[in-house]
Amino acid sequence: MLTEIRIESLGAIPAATAEFDSGLTVLTGETGAGKTMVVTSLHLLGGARADANRVRAGADRAVVEGRFLTADPLGAEPVDVTEVLDSSGAQRDDDGSVIAARSVTSDGRSRAYLGGRSVPAKSLASFTAGLLTVHGQNDQLRLMRPEQQLAALDRFATESIEALLTTYRKRREEWLTARRDLIDRTNRARELAQEADRLGFALNEIDTVDPKPGEDDQLTADIHRLSELDALRDAAASAHGALAGADTEGEAGDSYSAIDRIAKAKALLDATDDAALQALAPQLAEALAVVSDVSRELTAFTDELPSDASTLEEKLARQGQLRTLTRKYAADLNGVIAWAQEARTRLAEVDTSEETLAALSQRVDRLAGELATAATGLTKARTKAAKALGKAVTAELAGLAMDRAAFTIAVEPIPARADDSAPLTLPSGQAVHAGSSGTDAVEFGFAAHRDNPMLPLAKSASGGELSRVMLALEVVLAASTVGTTMVFDEVDAGVGGRAAVQIGRRLARLAHTHQVIVVTHLPQVAAFADIHLTVDRVSSKGSGVRRLDDEDRVAELARMLAGLGDSDTGRAHARELLDAARAERA
Repeated sequence: MLTEIRIESLGAIPAATAEFDSGLTVLTGETGAGKTMVVTSLHLLGGARADANRVRAGADRAVVEGRFLTADPLGAEPVDVTEVLDSSGAQRDDDGSVIAARSVTSDGRSRAYLGGRSVPAKSLASFTAGLLTVHGQNDQLRLMRPEQQLAALDRFATESIEALLTTYRKRREEWLTARRDLIDRTNRARELAQEADRLGFALNEIDTVDPKPGEDDQLTADIHRLSELDALRDAAASAHGALAGADTEGEAGDSYSAIDRIAKAKALLDATDDAALQALAPQLAEALAVVSDVSRELTAFTDELPSDASTLEEKLARQGQLRTLTRKYAADLNGVIAWAQEARTRLAEVDTSEETLAALSQRVDRLAGELATAATGLTKARTKAAKALGKAVTAELAGLAMDRAAFTIAVEPIPARADDSAPLTLPSGQAVHAGSSGTDAVEFGFAAHRDNPMLPLAKSASGGELSRVMLALEVVLAASTVGTTMVFDEVDAGVGGRAAVQIGRRLARLAHTHQVIVVTHLPQVAAFADIHLTVDRVSSKGSGVRRLDDEDRVAELARMLAGLGDSDTGRAHARELLDAARAERA
């Protein structure tokens, strides 16, 4: 819910603050006073494109701030709102509200803020999308677009259509991917076959050598060792002799080896009665164990050394094979192995054999059948929902003083064009265009009188009729958006009399489940408000927004009643209108 808005240097308004509450709020004022700037400010908070022409003359920038309560009366918060706040690091105020802000400079630069953090305008739009819906005269024109009509139908039947649409889009993506792959392989068969030959030759060369990770480093170490074989053998044997008392022939040597000397020293210390000397014996035991381990490792090292130079030649030859691979495919052996893995994956992708193409063609056909089934199910659900929505809107129009009007929704397949990039054949045999939202074209039909022919909404509705159709549609769709703030900018344009009263009633009814803010010129609509705000010129410097008490409301309604002003007749008529509206809402 929107609780407060602050506007600075926007159009005719130099500075103004307005507070809102639940229920129905109306905004009135003389033409040109700046009522539209309030709606413009809400559009800006919704992420709309910033227009430098809206900045008040002489000001450096315009600023709009809105305070939102994001939880519904039960304390639940829309998932999208929570995600946006968490991802942007936005901070809540002490009362749990979130402040959204937008500034526009006189040279057209724009900045957006959410919870005290600078964010992209798209993030601000994502935050307000689930909280705020603005309907202006341009929105009525958008209602005539086929894609907007399709979105309205899907919104009406979200529970039955959402899962079907998700399944359709998943099947469509799988089908398009497989189809593109088949077409690519077929059209580039010769080129891909040549690439496959090159990859196959390279992989055969690598597989023949069969390199192992880190093998090149190990070979380098082995070759270095083999190049100094005699010196290494002599050094190891001499070291072993010094430790174990054996000569280079492996025979027993003198009894003064390191092991014997340490063992003798330990025995002498153990034999004494002196505690200090006996305490040194364990250290000698540790030294004896270390020396013995080294002696055994030296023996193993010597035994593992090759007996002739042929091993060196073999390792040099192996090193040459590996270097051939690193010259061709990667800087080191691990890179060669990684390249081979990627090449095997690519080889599977460029396979253009008849068997592969046939298997891929079968997969495309299977996925096309699954997509056609999903599209048919989606069409059936939309057709059923279209009948229900058309009936509900027609009933609402009757309540808006259009009891002879009829509203219908047609759901028809979109025929595939001659140059369609991805035509889909339905089970009925019809070729259709498989768009991202299905194979259906939705068109709203309207007849002001039941005797008139049903025509597309864009061709049959006047401005006032279109306003009422949009309001009727929003009242019906409102059930799926409980708790949002709905803003209507002159939804009552082009109507009056009994129709105006009916619009006021519908807006008041909508305000039972939504916060509703309406910009209106009609006193019949304004009389139904819970809160009445007016935009008026407070001085030659610009306009301001003020909240009206009961007596001020009577005066404002009198002004709106054909300009009757502050006359007794005007006030009496205004009081009568206000009392009648209150009686209906009681």
